[in-house]
Amino acid sequence: MIAEILLVLAGHSSSIFPSDHTVNPAFRPLLHPGEEQCLQAVGRIAARYRSIKKSCITLTRSQSRYICALCATLNQLLKDEYEGLVVETEAKLLRRDPELVARGSFVPLTAVLAVFSGWESPFIALQSLMEQLESQDEWKPGPLIDMLMTRSKTGTSRIADIFSRLSTAVQRTWRAQLAAFLIHGSITETDPLASEDYVLLEGSTPACVSPQTRESIMYIGKAIGTVKRKRWAHQIPREQAFQHAQLLDTVLPEDKYRFDSVIGQIRTTISEWLWLHVLTKKDVEEAVVSLANYFLLRNGEFCLALIRDIEKLKISRLTTRTGVPSMIKEQDLNLALLRASLSTTAQHDPSLLKLKFKLPSGPIRPLLPSFSRAGSKSLLSSVNGNSNEAASFDDLLLGRSLLLTYDTTWPLDLFLHPSDLQVYSALFGYLSSIRKTQTRIHECWTSLSNAQRARRRWTGLGEGGTAEDLMVRQQLLRFGWGVVRDMGWFLDTLLEYVMVDVVDLEFRRLKGLVTRPTQERPESIGRDGGATHDTNMAPPSQTHLDFTTLRNVHTTYLERLVAGCLLSHPSLTTIVRCILEICERFVAQVERWGGDVLPALLFEGSLAAGGHDRVGALVRERFQVVSEIDKSLHELFESFYQQLTLMTSYQPFTVAGDASRSVLINTSIGNASTLQRTFARGKGLDGEGEVRRHVEQLLLRLDFNGRFSKPTAGL
Repeated sequence: MIAEILLVLAGHSSSIFPSDHTVNPAFRPLLHPGEEQCLQAVGRIAARYRSIKKSCITLTRSQSRYICALCATLNQLLKDEYEGLVVETEAKLLRRDPELVARGSFVPLTAVLAVFSGWESPFIALQSLMEQLESQDEWKPGPLIDMLMTRSKTGTSRIADIFSRLSTAVQRTWRAQLAAFLIHGSITETDPLASEDYVLLEGSTPACVSPQTRESIMYIGKAIGTVKRKRWAHQIPREQAFQHAQLLDTVLPEDKYRFDSVIGQIRTTISEWLWLHVLTKKDVEEAVVSLANYFLLRNGEFCLALIRDIEKLKISRLTTRTGVPSMIKEQDLNLALLRASLSTTAQHDPSLLKLKFKLPSGPIRPLLPSFSRAGSKSLLSSVNGNSNEAASFDDLLLGRSLLLTYDTTWPLDLFLHPSDLQVYSALFGYLSSIRKTQTRIHECWTSLSNAQRARRRWTGLGEGGTAEDLMVRQQLLRFGWGVVRDMGWFLDTLLEYVMVDVVDLEFRRLKGLVTRPTQERPESIGRDGGATHDTNMAPPSQTHLDFTTLRNVHTTYLERLVAGCLLSHPSLTTIVRCILEICERFVAQVERWGGDVLPALLFEGSLAAGGHDRVGALVRERFQVVSEIDKSLHELFESFYQQLTLMTSYQPFTVAGDASRSVLINTSIGNASTLQRTFARGKGLDGEGEVRRHVEQLLLRLDFNGRFSKPTAGL
């Protein structure tokens, strides 16, 4: 009977247990109740073992290499430890080991159960694992590794050890796939990690792999795969690929920090090799110049023509005949890009073809500027409430969200990441909104001047009207001129600061670093992975600009632009947007009035019967509108100056995060120190005091005549 029990424990069937672990009724009269319980416990262990082995045989037929690796490891583990324990127990019985054989002739069932009871809990966990694996038709490596790592985190040492070994086996299989992708750029047909365009598939990586590491994996695989597919003149050196393979063999993804470090080292060496042989300095220089010309409005004549063409497009759609489609589509805006380039320096620029407008909400109907103050009130309430949500400017140019994109092809996308292009798009929306509003204010000034010259032909030196409303008309005209003058002064000052003190200065600094004459680059760089890289902007005395430093320089450049343009300060951006909306509202109101603040003399109705009761009513109505706009405008000017002053009173300067975070994700950033923190990088280029000087220059321009610094009794 003991021999048959050992056979049952080894996975064979027996008449003692006709079904599962239930003892055959024919044996029950011959057994003591305690012996029956021991047999049932042994039967349960044997039944779970058979169930696990049966599931392993079924899952081994799976097409997933990860499931096959798990089953192979589990079979080997059971063979070495559990089945070995059965054989060892049988050998002890044959030797009549006193631990199992009492008095050399009697074997208690409790002794056999005590030997195998340690496997009861592991078999329960493994049976649950098999059921979970069989419940799904397909298992991706990421969720599979996550599930095994989660199950290994238990207080039972044997269960933790078993699941840890299973997890390690699956991770090694995944690491082999990863090595093929990172070292050879190859994508397998079965269980691929990435798509044909080298984007990691969903579920292809475990959760312990950080997003930055996943992005680096895609970067490396795409670079190597593209170089091999295009049969580039220079290929990755075999010695370097061998070193990368050795590095990967030393880590598993469960060791998160070491794994991230190894992937970072591989990315650094690959980037250096690409910078030496694939991505040339000329490509980077052309991209930086074209992005600055069109996204940062350094090509002034083209940007001004583009703003006017978009305004003409809106008007043409608003005045179209009935039955003709009045929607504005992306192709209409892209055609406006080409029209705006005519007779400008951008006409023959090949990089212009890489620019495309994108409408996130699809085709739109053009809208006239609104006279409502609802939007301004909500923004003003957010300013007064110290909201940390940054305002968006991508809807001011067209009336709806409008994004300018730049088509990056390989190998330029190794240098320009999607997050960088999103920052450029946000900067374009901000700068173009200010430029458009400034243009509208200048047009309003021209309209008021033309209207006054036409009126003076009939009124001489006065403003006309009856004796009752003569003074009111003069006050309204002076008031209107004052509002336009203040708007134009503020926008001119802000745009001059942004374009001259921030954009132009930072662009010339970046271009000087990129185009600086360099000595011959040593071939050893990027091969041994031992080169060190400075994260700050390189000083002029440095003779070699490696790829890592170039990326850091460009990232710092974007951070400086975002901070210098005040986009990293939520309260300031909200105030600027409020000012732009009030300016648009005033210009739209003047256009509705016919291009003049004063009503025409015959519009007062003084010739009608009883008209003397209505003399000056229209003038008073317009005076009230202009007065309300002027009051709101000066309140915003005061708030802007106060917030800007607070920025210079906080110490110290510290490093901020990625520029894209403050612009695109509307993160909660400190109200007064974010701009200063961002400028801390690049101490070799006056990093710590740079922002303070910029902000102080803007403060001096705004307070040139002591308008804000001197206390006033009222407006």
